[in-house]
Parts: sequence; C-alpha cells; structure tokens
Amino acid sequence: MTAKHLSRFMLYALLLLAAGFFLAPLYVMLATSLKDAAQIRSGNLLSLPTSLNFEAWELAWSTACTGVDCRGLQPYFWNSVLMAVPAVLISTAWGAINGYVLSLWKFRGSELLFGFMLFGVFMPFQVVLLPMSQVLGYLGLSSSLAGLVLVHCLAGLAGTTLFFRNYYAAIPKELINAARIDGAGFWRIFWRIVLPMSTPILMVTLIWQFTNIWNDFLFGVAFSSADSKPITVGLNNMANTSSSVKSYNVDMAAAVIAGLPTMLVYVLAGQYFVRGLTAGAVKG
Repeated sequence: MTAKHLSRFMLYALLLLAAGFFLAPLYVMLATSLKDAAQIRSGNLLSLPTSLNFEAWELAWSTACTGVDCRGLQPYFWNSVLMAVPAVLISTAWGAINGYVLSLWKFRGSELLFGFMLFGVFMPFQVVLLPMSQVLGYLGLSSSLAGLVLVHCLAGLAGTTLFFRNYYAAIPKELINAARIDGAGFWRIFWRIVLPMSTPILMVTLIWQFTNIWNDFLFGVAFSSADSKPITVGLNNMANTSSSVKSYNVDMAAAVIAGLPTMLVYVLAGQYFVRGLTAGAVKG
C-alpha cells in the first residue's frame, strides 16, 4: 500500500469513526423506541430489538402523559408547526429586505445601524426575557402562539439580516445602477433582479431559522401557556412526568418525533444549505 492510499484509508477511517460517534445517540434512541419494557430490562443500550414494535411511538404521539394532560405530543407538535412556519417565513422575508437595503441602498448611518443590529447575533436571549414579556403584555399577546411568532421573528432578525446583507454585498453594483437608469425602482429591482438571484441564501436562512425556532426551548417555556406550548416543552414535561415504571421506550420515541422535522429538512435540503454557504452566506 502506497503512502497516498494509506493516508486516504486513515482519512476515511477517521471520518467513519466520527460519523459512528455522532450517530450513536440516534441509534440508541431508535433502537430503544422499538423495544418493549421486557427487552429494555433484559438487554443493553446497544442491543437490537428482537422485533419491530411501534407501540411506544403510538403512546408518545397520542396517549402519553405530560403532567396531567394525557394527549401525547400531538397537540405540542401542531403548536410548533403553527409557530415555526409563519415565524420562519416572516423573519426570512424581513431579513431579506433589511439585507437588500443595507447592502444595495446604503444611506448615511447605514453601517452604524448594521453594527447595532449585529449585537442581536451575540446577545444572550436570557437578557431579553423580562422586557420581551412586558412588551407582549402591552400588546395583548402574552401566552399565545402569536406572541411566540413575534418573539422568534425579532430574535432571528439580526441573523437573517446578516446573512442577506453579506450575500447581497457581492452583487455587482453596476447591475443595480443599470436597472435604476432603466427606470426600475426599489421594489422592482428587488423582485425582478435581486430575489431571483437569492435562492442559495434563501435556503440557508430558511433551514437555519426553522432549526433554531423548532428546537427552541427557552422562549417556549417562558412565553407560552398550557394551550400554546411547543413540542420542546411538551417533550421536557413528558420526560419529567413521574410514574411507577419509567417508560424509556416512550421517551425515546417522543424525542425522535420531536427531532424528526429538522432531520427531514436537513436530509431533503442539506445540499442547498452547503451550496448557499459556499456562495457567500457567511462572507463579509
């Protein structure tokens, strides 16, 4: 074996080892969710189920208890859908317009404004819990899905603006100036020229925002009520609900259900995410 082949073999072996280490928790979750209580007690974490048993999945989805509520994760799942979809779309559209203005329609003080907006990227969200709760109270949106949508739009705006601003900064200014000379205005340039060129960064931002919003626990537990809790809060309540016998298979099935949408998004659109990053999504 030549030195080139040996180095390639070592590289692939290292990558396989890293992939196995990364996927081990997912394997344990899936295997445990397909076992019954007897198999869990008699086997170990890495043992395969003797048969496919989806009873734990049915319990996690429809009848498992989260406190005194025994409707499973189903209501929490749909709460997350109703929260995540509009929040992702609004924050992405808002960030696209902000990035368009701050990169291609600069005005006096635009760089300073962009610098202030960047504080939102690095600011810990715990800092805004109290003032945000007061704002939601003034608006009459406390403990509601609409309030959660507003919170996630505001929390994600700095990041989406950063993505689009850096991406649009690479668009040749001559293209925009030519459109202006031809009589195109602000919105016509955006819809006819800029937006059709934005597919890579749109996919990056949509995936990024959906992942952050769907997996969020802090805002969900702080700004929701019993009828508006997202799936992350429901999963936490289910795992912490005490019973005579701990149902690890149900908890594992619930965890997979909670993470399934984000996994599907990355599997189906992961190539667009990488393409958008390499097209300049994180370049200044």
